[in-house]
Amino acid sequence: MMVFARSMWLLGLIYFLGLGLGFGLNFGESLKVPFRVNDVLPALPRQISWPVLNNLHSAVDLLPSFVGSVSPTNGSIEWKGACFFDNEARLEFTGGDRGLGGGVLHLKTIGGWITGLLMEQVMMLNLNKYKPSTLATNLAIIWTSAAHSWTCMDLYVFATPYRITWDYYFSARDHTLKFESWEEEAELEYVKQHGISVFLMPSGMLGTLLSLVDVLPLFSNTVWGQNANLEFLKKHMGATFEKRSRPWRATINPDDVHSGDFLALSKIRGRWGGFETLEKWVTGAFAGHTAVCLKDEFGNLWVGESGHENEKGEEIIVVIPWDEWWELSLKDESNPQVVLLPLHPDVRAKFNSTAAWEYARSMAGKPYGYHNMIFSWIDTIADNYPPPLDAHLVISVMSMWTRVQPAYAANMWNEALNKRLGTEDLDLYGILAETERQGITFDQLLTIPEQDDWVYSDGNQQHV
Repeated sequence: MMVFARSMWLLGLIYFLGLGLGFGLNFGESLKVPFRVNDVLPALPRQISWPVLNNLHSAVDLLPSFVGSVSPTNGSIEWKGACFFDNEARLEFTGGDRGLGGGVLHLKTIGGWITGLLMEQVMMLNLNKYKPSTLATNLAIIWTSAAHSWTCMDLYVFATPYRITWDYYFSARDHTLKFESWEEEAELEYVKQHGISVFLMPSGMLGTLLSLVDVLPLFSNTVWGQNANLEFLKKHMGATFEKRSRPWRATINPDDVHSGDFLALSKIRGRWGGFETLEKWVTGAFAGHTAVCLKDEFGNLWVGESGHENEKGEEIIVVIPWDEWWELSLKDESNPQVVLLPLHPDVRAKFNSTAAWEYARSMAGKPYGYHNMIFSWIDTIADNYPPPLDAHLVISVMSMWTRVQPAYAANMWNEALNKRLGTEDLDLYGILAETERQGITFDQLLTIPEQDDWVYSDGNQQHV
């Protein structure tokens, strides 16, 4: 009760000073106020900062603002920040320790107030060990201009399809963000063509990003990334991976495998390893991917699975020979941990292999159900989100990914959200506007269940 009273007192003081001094006065732009409500949100507990953000802004205002894409070929970009009005960034490539090279992102802020440095020093007492620039793997430079108040800050996220990292700036000076090495050749080519996307975030999200600081290494295709995935699962889910004694690859005799036997996979490094780790965390599952074994009338062993990549790069439902599936698993750079779980003899006796084959053949070649994948996880307003995750962070990620990979974003959620609203072809911002028009919140929209008769633009119902 004492903590709650202190929080409410602090919140009241912030509203009085921030609203009174920051918004109530209209003496011209030359007057700098001591602080505004949003300036101090990063210093507050997340339970306070998010309600304040929600009360002061609409859902669209809480979205990341796309600043631009920085690449070595497009010179520098300039923009107006929430705190520093004139900012500039450029990217240069550097040598790297993995043969791919890295980069330096230069960010410049010009002419800030010295009182801003005082708040930075105070915040650093708690935040220094989490300084994101020590975790990033490229170098960037940003120039920032005069701040609108003494205590404000700008919070940025830097993203490619292969990584997301972030940093925050209290003071007006030159900043750098290092990328020691690109994750893979494909990321290097992406940055050459499209650059690194820069997003300006609501400052109140700093607490949430700090809580998720151990997410940053998960997507690294290195031993460090693999260890980060294992530690994340242990810390957040209590899941441990015990190291096998050699040989690490078991010898599986197909004669010992039967129709209906279950394959559970856990990928633990690289892009798919990081994705599956987060998937396990939010869903509570202890496997990131599953498949089923099927034997035909000649005794040949096959594997049925969804999400298999074909020669065109499409991820589809397949039934492929065991030997082919096993060889692909052994070559997978994400280092999948594969567990074969045979059916209990009593259950195996009831397994209808004929019906299973009929269904598998009817599904073969159809696309993986990306359209409704996240909706197989979210079906309540708040109870499906492990802290500090919530619908606000989900929509932030959606917004950033829509900018970085628009086709991917449309496939993952735009069409499914349109189905839930009874609309067609709305982008994410149009979906948010329509959500408000219909009088529902975005977190309510996410809980609307998938309908079996919905057919998507690829001509199929969805199967995950």
